[in-house]
Amino acid sequence: MNSEQQPDNHHIFNEEEIIQPAQRGAWKWMLPLSIVLAATVYAAWYFNWHAKAVTTGVVLFATISHVFAWVVSIIALIPIIGPLIVKVLSIGLIWLLNAIGYLVSYVAIKRGYSKDVLTYRAVTIALITGIVIGFVLSSLLS
Repeated sequence: MNSEQQPDNHHIFNEEEIIQPAQRGAWKWMLPLSIVLAATVYAAWYFNWHAKAVTTGVVLFATISHVFAWVVSIIALIPIIGPLIVKVLSIGLIWLLNAIGYLVSYVAIKRGYSKDVLTYRAVTIALITGIVIGFVLSSLLS
């Protein structure tokens, strides 16, 4: 066998790595990290720090450290409303529509269509709000 060829039983992911049991005691790290992130957001609001920089830092840190997933799972534990909140937060279509809207807005503003961008963003916000309301109503009625 050449050094470039890999044996057939070699896989990128190992089954033991994929299926790991839940770690007990994760709250000992996640709770203080959540409090630190909440304090950072509060300090940014109180001292008028640059909102985009603080938001980017908090979201990146929360995602990398799995604090975001932990907080969402805690929210999901709230009876009746918790799972609805988590479902709304995890709808990828809404995030995708919003991202595309920002990209189109950026290009349109650069080309001088700022008034049209305001109209477009208002329609996009109305569409996203309608999707969220429809999703919550359908979840409640079914």
